[in-house]
Amino acid sequence: MAKKVYVGLSGGVDSSLAAALLLEQGYTVTGVYMKNWTKDVAGFVCPWLEDYQDAKKVAVKLGIPFKLYDFEKEYRHKVVDYLIDGYQSGITPNPDIICNQEIKFKLFLDTALNDGADLIATGHYGRIKEGRLLRAKDKSKDQTYFLYRLKPEALTRSLMPIGDMLKSEVRVEAKKRSLPTAEKKDSQGICFIGKVGIKEFLLNELGPQSPGDIIDEKGQVIGRHDGAIFYTIGQRHGLNIGGGLPFYVTHKDIAKNQVFVTTNLDDNNLWSKELKLANFHYTYPDFNFSGEIDAMTRYRAKTIPCNVEKQGSKVKVVLKEPARAITPGQSTVIYSKDVCIGGGIIS
Repeated sequence: MAKKVYVGLSGGVDSSLAAALLLEQGYTVTGVYMKNWTKDVAGFVCPWLEDYQDAKKVAVKLGIPFKLYDFEKEYRHKVVDYLIDGYQSGITPNPDIICNQEIKFKLFLDTALNDGADLIATGHYGRIKEGRLLRAKDKSKDQTYFLYRLKPEALTRSLMPIGDMLKSEVRVEAKKRSLPTAEKKDSQGICFIGKVGIKEFLLNELGPQSPGDIIDEKGQVIGRHDGAIFYTIGQRHGLNIGGGLPFYVTHKDIAKNQVFVTTNLDDNNLWSKELKLANFHYTYPDFNFSGEIDAMTRYRAKTIPCNVEKQGSKVKVVLKEPARAITPGQSTVIYSKDVCIGGGIIS
């Protein structure tokens, strides 16, 4: 009997093709739209209804059952509150990583299995081979950085059908099958808001923040900001400081509501070879960090050879070359060639 797969249909081309491919491979496929966020933000209309309708059109085109799972309450608690709390405490959290950990590969997985599924599938650019998470064929689209917190038991119950394809190939194959989403543009911005930036979202949720000083590397006040929580390490836009060279945020003091900047791209505060990771998660629990391993300190950054050392509850990563703008709250992910070993939150 064919295995039952519940595919998370987001209304985009990637998940649409994933569903089509699984159907062709002989699986019994059900499409599921996860309703995680419906609130309009800062004058922008949340695209959830359009995405839902596009997902439904794909299901109709493929002739598969279609369901809606309402996860909005859990999403608010697990992902949105995590994001807001992080910014308020002065770090730069990554909501996509927590969404994958808590919603797509936990809540969706559990709900689907209880609903009769044998497996779930998504349109992520990653590969799952023998229970291991591997980087996608298309390195420019690889999403394993956002998937490193998946539990091994989730990996054994999940499929990522487009991980062996280039994005260009996905578009071509979707057009071949006349999928309604074949030419739909990819969504941009925060995972649940679309076109709205993080600053607009935080302003919408928290209201205006207290302004404070922008201080250069000489300790001179050179400008004013509209709330230290809005700025992140390495940021150069939105500082509104006039004159010559661009300024970059090197660090900030949330308690004093101060943002520190420099025009020197070689400033020591912008580069680091050592970092510590909290809440380290092993995607590959049996790996002992032997052999050559690499670290990715931010999404789409190049991987850097490194050494890893356990230090109590944290993991110390020593990079073979310095990385720019190491940002507390973001993640660093460890790889052995294409295999994702795991990662943690930069502290």
